[in-house]
Amino acid sequence: MDQTTASAQAPNTTGLAARYALALLSLADDARRTDPGAIDRIAADIDRLFALWRDDATFRAFVSDPRIDAAAQKRGAFAIVERAGIGAEVRNFVGVLIANRRLPALPEVAAAFGALLAARRGQQTAEVTSAHALTDVQRAAIAARLTDAGYSGVQLVEHVDASILGGLIVRIGSRLYDNSIKSKLQRLQYAMKGAA
Repeated sequence: MDQTTASAQAPNTTGLAARYALALLSLADDARRTDPGAIDRIAADIDRLFALWRDDATFRAFVSDPRIDAAAQKRGAFAIVERAGIGAEVRNFVGVLIANRRLPALPEVAAAFGALLAARRGQQTAEVTSAHALTDVQRAAIAARLTDAGYSGVQLVEHVDASILGGLIVRIGSRLYDNSIKSKLQRLQYAMKGAA
C-alpha cells in the first residue's frame, strides 16, 4: 500500500478499527498462500475504496448515514465497489462491515490497515492532520520533506480537522510537529496574557 489516507474527519484508530484491520490483514495473509500478490492487491483495493470515500462527499454521506438499512447499504456499496473494480476480498469485507452495522468505521479501518501493513513492512507511519483534504501535490511535498528530515519510506495517514483552521500537524513516532494556525493563535494568546 503506497499511501493510506484518511480525511474528512476520520478519527484516530480505535480498538474496533484495529480488530477489523487485523481481520482483513489475516484474510490477505490467507489469500497470499495461493496468490503471492494478494496483500498488495488487497491494499490497493482498500486504497481505492478509501480514495472514493475521501474524494466523494455523497459516498461519505452514504457510508455514515445510520438511517439506511443494511440491505440498501449492501446494494449501494456493492454497486460502487464493483464500478471501482475492487476485488472480491474487499467487497466481502465491506459486506461484513455492513452486516455488523460498522460501515461508518470504514475510514478508521482503512487507516488501521495501512498502519498495520506499514509496520509489518518496516515503514514508518506519519499522521498528518490538516484543515482541508490534501492534494496529491501536497502529499508528495510532505513525503519529500519527511524524507529530507531523515524519515524514509513514510506511510501517510491523513486526518481532516477543520478546527485547526490551517497549517499542518504531523506526528511521526514520538515526534509532533504542530504548525497549525490554531496552535499559533493559542501561543499568541498566551504571550499576550503574559505581557498584560
